[in-house]
Amino acid sequence: MKDKYTLDKLPLEESAVISSIDCNDCLINRIYDMGILTDTVITPLYRSPFGDPTAFLVKNAVIALRNKDSKYITVTPIK
Repeated sequence: MKDKYTLDKLPLEESAVISSIDCNDCLINRIYDMGILTDTVITPLYRSPFGDPTAFLVKNAVIALRNKDSKYITVTPIK
């Protein structure tokens, strides 16, 4: 079984598959609107100089997520 951890812990340029999203209704709708769904591949591309937010590649789009929001997303790294 592969390790699972939250999206905010995923190293830059390491792709992972989203396993689960566990947050309140307001945030989950926003996350779904950005194309972040379970079984979707996501890759962190850049972090701001202070470490928050992080830019992610999701379905050929670059989106930014704050660390406090990405802690609700569990991922499984692609090895």
